Amino acid sequence: MYRIPHTRVAACVLAAAAVVTTAAACSDDDKDGGTAAAPATPAAPTSAAPSAAPSADQPFGPACSAVPTSGKGSFSGMSADPVATAASNNPVLSTLVGAVKQAGLVDTLNSAKNITVFAPTDEAFKKIPKATLDKVMNDKKALTAILTYHVVGQPITPSALANADEKTLNGATLKTSGSGESFTVGGTARVVCGNVHTANATVYIIDTVLMPPK
Repeated sequence: MYRIPHTRVAACVLAAAAVVTTAAACSDDDKDGGTAAAPATPAAPTSAAPSAAPSADQPFGPACSAVPTSGKGSFSGMSADPVATAASNNPVLSTLVGAVKQAGLVDTLNSAKNITVFAPTDEAFKKIPKATLDKVMNDKKALTAILTYHVVGQPITPSALANADEKTLNGATLKTSGSGESFTVGGTARVVCGNVHTANATVYIIDTVLMPPK
């Protein structure tokens, strides 16, 4: 009985172990010493590992779907304007924009460089009892203290949100924590649409108004 040479057996074992796309077939036909090419079993596809953090360039979060897809209020449109102007074109930030105007902070925010703004949604302001909100909105000093607590004087990237402890324009420190696309700001507010870029700021839209420590 004809025995397959050891060198050809070893070649077969190596080809199978490597799971290459094609391999030389191990034939026991010694009439011409040739081999017939045959495809090997393809390797099972591997799924890509989930990203540990959102992209440094793209907004993330469930509330991002409420942002217009075109025009001044879109992500592209907002990126061309300074932050207070950009926020005025975003339909979910109308109460915040009114508060910024009431406090006289439009020029301050628009002229700042490379800041981070944690922007409460209209729904976030609705969590505050109306009488309390009306009182604050008519107290410029108190309103300014609250709004400046939402602003950090430097950019904060999504990856840095995992464990940031930043001094705000209010003077108090604001802590953020989380991972992936789930982040908490000040221990109470959740980022619902993050990494929104304006001409001078990185914006994280949040679901709760932050109150500075007394």
